[in-house]
Amino acid sequence: MKNSFLSKNCKDIILGSLLGDGSLKINEYYKNARFSFRHSINQKEYFFWKKNELKEISGENCFWKSEIKDGLGGQKLRYQSLTTPELTELYNLTHKKGVFKISRKWLNIITSLSLAIWWLDDGSIIGNGRKGVFCTDHFLYEEQKILSRYLKKVWDINVHIGKITRKWADEEKIYYRLWIRSSEELKKFLRIIMPHIKVAEMLPKVLIIYKDRDLQQRWISEVNKLTGFSFPVIEKYLNEKKSKWKNFRK
Repeated sequence: MKNSFLSKNCKDIILGSLLGDGSLKINEYYKNARFSFRHSINQKEYFFWKKNELKEISGENCFWKSEIKDGLGGQKLRYQSLTTPELTELYNLTHKKGVFKISRKWLNIITSLSLAIWWLDDGSIIGNGRKGVFCTDHFLYEEQKILSRYLKKVWDINVHIGKITRKWADEEKIYYRLWIRSSEELKKFLRIIMPHIKVAEMLPKVLIIYKDRDLQQRWISEVNKLTGFSFPVIEKYLNEKKSKWKNFRK
């Protein structure tokens, strides 16, 4: 990639978002690319944090509330950057013939901040609060193999490609997701990204639930140390999360 005037922080956020809820496009009649993303109104603190981190590519009217609601009936906040040559460089790096493609070439330049953005966009703690999943339904199986190998080789995180089947009308479609199947692997991954969690409302994305009080307190202490959020704030979000999990395992 050529030397870019984009700050490293901005570039890292964009690349992480491309794995999640973001996109780069060159619209018709435009020479350069623009970056865009959207989030639920329920994640507005995260949305505005991300917007503020992208000031160098943002115009005055870079965000708005969409009138089109999501599948759950909630509104969306949308962001759209200016068009710049630097974004076109990123577009050319991550796209082939106008289509976004996962490749090891550009995965090799993403950082722990990029991983954090990917997780905050499309990752979830599941399995009664002790396992994790990346919602990578929109990626091809071969691309998910690239992602899986990358996470293992570069970050020493073991993920597994799992198949899910969805039925649309009378047709069944097969998708794939990346799964973190053990609490130890999940904790290893969360420790990598937690220093980049700057928005309290996103804490549930890194809060593992334990029935054992000592184990729970140890994890709260780790979250406090790595994110900088106070114990009362962490416990507030943990209690809210536990109230949603009626049955969680020890």
